[in-house]
Amino acid sequence: MFHEVVDGRGGSAPIDGGAEGREGEDGEEVEAAALLAAFETMLADAIDEMETADRDGVGDGASLDPATVEAVGDGDAANLTVEEAAAVLAVAADRDADVLVAELRDHLLMGMATAVLDVDTIAASIDADLTGQEVQQVLEGRAAMTLDQLAEVMAVIETRKP
Repeated sequence: MFHEVVDGRGGSAPIDGGAEGREGEDGEEVEAAALLAAFETMLADAIDEMETADRDGVGDGASLDPATVEAVGDGDAANLTVEEAAAVLAVAADRDADVLVAELRDHLLMGMATAVLDVDTIAASIDADLTGQEVQQVLEGRAAMTLDQLAEVMAVIETRKP
């Protein structure tokens, strides 16, 4: 899902050649704006793939919210929640959206452990107006996280990884 962007497996949406943008590997920082752009590209590609395959989002009896599809089409996915964006990717990949979100959260938490980061450090390092407690809530899924917030949190984690 979205974590594959920094791992270089994001399909047509890698950032700066995939995982090579991490500070620990070549001295460059991962930029939140680049991550968000890659996320938006992934979503647009998923919508295009569904349209090409003539699928209308009818996976497991659920269809995509037209407002979500419109936001992706307009290039304005920053305010979509991770769950809404995962629903788009899940329909395109014929996977379960909840599993995609769980994998993403696991990746973020493992990244925090690898980078030796706590939620207060992340909160102080991002532009999003979140406290350490709110960062913890979005990481655990107890509060909604937008793609913009995800990009900022992921950029901090990926930049600080050794």
